[in-house]
Amino acid sequence: MMNMTMDMMKGAMSSSEMPMKGMDPAMMQECMEALSACSQACVMCADADAGEGMGRCGSLCANCADMCDTMMKMLLRVGGWDMQVMSSMMQSTMMMARACSAECMMHAEMAEHCRMCAMACDQAVVAMEKMMGSMSEAMPMGS
Repeated sequence: MMNMTMDMMKGAMSSSEMPMKGMDPAMMQECMEALSACSQACVMCADADAGEGMGRCGSLCANCADMCDTMMKMLLRVGGWDMQVMSSMMQSTMMMARACSAECMMHAEMAEHCRMCAMACDQAVVAMEKMMGSMSEAMPMGS
């Protein structure tokens, strides 16, 4: 469903609606998919942790899911991008995902959901790093 929606939106948007010249819509889609997968894994991990006495892990997972969801919403609002704000939010989301991954890796051998959550967090970080790299190479519209 995410691919179909993103593909339809990319087709409907004119290049003048993109926040920057040179922005790669495929990279944006890859980032959105990684954020979505991370959010879902974090929600499931937090839910599983609730009954296992792993409050810190569950809280980090819940916070990470919230940040990934917010980051996705910000990415979708291309007309309102502010590069400083977007960069700060991406860096904060990456920090949260790294912290969640590190915590989950401490439980990965005893809890498969933690291992999977850590992997999803790591993949989201990689996708956001790529996206940030493309943002720094692209030029703001009107330049």
